[in-house]
Amino acid sequence: MAASSSSSSSSSLSSILSIVVLLILIVSTAESVKSPFHPRDLLPHLPRQVSWPILNSLYGAADLLPTFIGTASSGNDSVDWKGACFFENTAWLEFHNKSGSEFGGGTLHIKADKAHSWTCMDLYVFATPYRVTWTWYFISRQHTVEFPEWDGKAEYEYVKNKGVSIFLMHAGMLGTLQALWDVFPLFSNTGWGESSNLAFLEKHMGANFEPRPEPWVTNVTTDQIQSGDLLAISKIRGRWGGFETLEKWVSGAYAGHSAVALRDSEGKLWVGESGNENDKGEDVIAILPWEEWWAFEQTKDDSNPQIALLPLHPDVRAKFDVAAAWKYARSMEGKPYGYHNLIFSWIDTVSENYPPPLDAHLVASFMTVWSQMQPEYAANMWNEALNKRLGTEGLDLSDVLVEVEKRGSSFDKLLAVPELDDWIYSDGKSTSCIAFILEMYKEAGLFGPLASSIQVTEFTIKDAYMLNFFENNASRLPTWCNDNDSVKLPYCQILGKYRMELPGYNTMEPYSHMNEQCPTLPPKYNRPDNC
Repeated sequence: MAASSSSSSSSSLSSILSIVVLLILIVSTAESVKSPFHPRDLLPHLPRQVSWPILNSLYGAADLLPTFIGTASSGNDSVDWKGACFFENTAWLEFHNKSGSEFGGGTLHIKADKAHSWTCMDLYVFATPYRVTWTWYFISRQHTVEFPEWDGKAEYEYVKNKGVSIFLMHAGMLGTLQALWDVFPLFSNTGWGESSNLAFLEKHMGANFEPRPEPWVTNVTTDQIQSGDLLAISKIRGRWGGFETLEKWVSGAYAGHSAVALRDSEGKLWVGESGNENDKGEDVIAILPWEEWWAFEQTKDDSNPQIALLPLHPDVRAKFDVAAAWKYARSMEGKPYGYHNLIFSWIDTVSENYPPPLDAHLVASFMTVWSQMQPEYAANMWNEALNKRLGTEGLDLSDVLVEVEKRGSSFDKLLAVPELDDWIYSDGKSTSCIAFILEMYKEAGLFGPLASSIQVTEFTIKDAYMLNFFENNASRLPTWCNDNDSVKLPYCQILGKYRMELPGYNTMEPYSHMNEQCPTLPPKYNRPDNC
């Protein structure tokens, strides 16, 4: 019976696979000729072991990002586009006052036509600075989205001048659900989550994760670690693993966190870290004894961190003013992590820092949604920083967008305005993990006369490890450096199952206004000179 059952099962699976192959072969013709169904539309109805590998190849986590189509406005202005399902679409906006309110409302008209199959649908997001809504269309006809009443004069004026932004989920309903399935495990503190993070980085960045020989932890002797040595950290599972994966993708960095070594006057080794969680669950700047920090990373950090020590070059170390570094570190101890300027170290240009289909329109819509859900979080993450760039105070996101429009500028240009190190936020100076370290480097004299013309809050972690501040002679690395690995890295990996790669490590001479206009488009992340 077992053999017969196995044979029958094998035969059924073979038949299903034959059907799948046939469906895949006619995808191209289905794109150009309207048919009763599209091969992709039938995939969910096939057995999971057959359908999901195919779905995974068609859709990925990045498919969660909608594509900006355009803005629908009043008058004779309309916007036309090709959708994922309906190939001919037109939208226009009509103002009305059905509510009898002071500024009235509006109706967004969308005409959808020429569906490529009878079973597909298009999924859309519509946004103004004051609201975000979404819907899907399954039938070829004219559809409407109602805005019963504008949110006061500000939204009315904005929509009258700029219109309603339209975003298309190119993957469609099925693809979006599949993409959600791909994103969820990035933040899961499981083996599944770890594998998902590695797969995402391999697919979208071309990263490699070569296993290291065991033991995966180095028997470090601290006498060979000195003040200013950088600790590059890559977390690959759980909440921080998922966050770092997305951060790496948009910035091109192969590490997502960092810390710095400091030795006091009595020879005791400490670690300075922006983003250390305190007893209240707050992410703050902390200075911890090496033993405490190192024990936590080995035994309690459930993000499975991969850690490399990047020793300073002897000539650079000779310039490092330890007293000045300690003075700066103590002045920042206990202050909040630098959420205010976190995203602005990544965005340097109007369009060349956004992995497709991400763009400034989508960033604005995401900010709008988050501002409605978590207004205090939004104020901390971007409102104050946007006000700094405008020279204003107290404007919320919607007011910022209106103010930008009044000045004849655009939100993408505002996002690209460089951060200044001397900006003081409501809770003090704002420094991310790497900005804290590089600001210490400035105070310690490593940037020399260039210090006043370099804004380290514009640096990503990649920008930091590319600086030519680090040891370039393998014979001077600590004796325990990479001692269990046949591959001798130019730095010392001290923890982690996978070999850390840092492309461009130790190659960049500092220069004035460094990293203020650099593109970061995957997967090559090409960087022009002196950007």
